[in-house]
Amino acid sequence: MEYINRLCVRYLLWIAVLVSAVSVAVYAAAVLGAFQGLLLPAVVSVAFSLVVNVSDILIWRRVASKAPDHLTTFYSAVSGFRMLLALAVMFVCYVTLFDESGMMAFVIVFLVYYFVMLGLHSIFFSIVSNNSDKFNKQ
Repeated sequence: MEYINRLCVRYLLWIAVLVSAVSVAVYAAAVLGAFQGLLLPAVVSVAFSLVVNVSDILIWRRVASKAPDHLTTFYSAVSGFRMLLALAVMFVCYVTLFDESGMMAFVIVFLVYYFVMLGLHSIFFSIVSNNSDKFNKQ
C-alpha cells in the first residue's frame, strides 16, 4: 500500500506541475499575444483537469489496492469517461458561456489542457503498468 500511496502523491505532483505550466503558457499567450478572453477558458480547463485527474487517481488507488487484476478495465473506462465528460463540459460552455468567437478560443485552450492531461495519464500509467510486479508483492 505504501508503494501505491507514493505513486498517487507523484501523480498529484505531476498534475500540479503540468497544469501550472500550461496555465503560465496560456497566460503568456494572452499577455504577449494580446489575445482577449483566455481567462475564463483557462479557469474552466484548470477546474476540469484538476477534478478529473484527482478523482482518477483516487479511484485508481482503490482499484490498485483492492483488485489490481481489474486495472486494464479501469484504464479503458477512465479514457472513455474523460472524453464524454470533456464533450459535456464543452457543450455546456457552448450553450451557457460563450458566443461563436469566444467558443473557438475556449476549444483551443481546453484541448491544450485535455491533451496534456491525456499525455500524463498515458505516460504515467504505462510506466506503472510495466512495474506491475510491485502490486503483486503487496
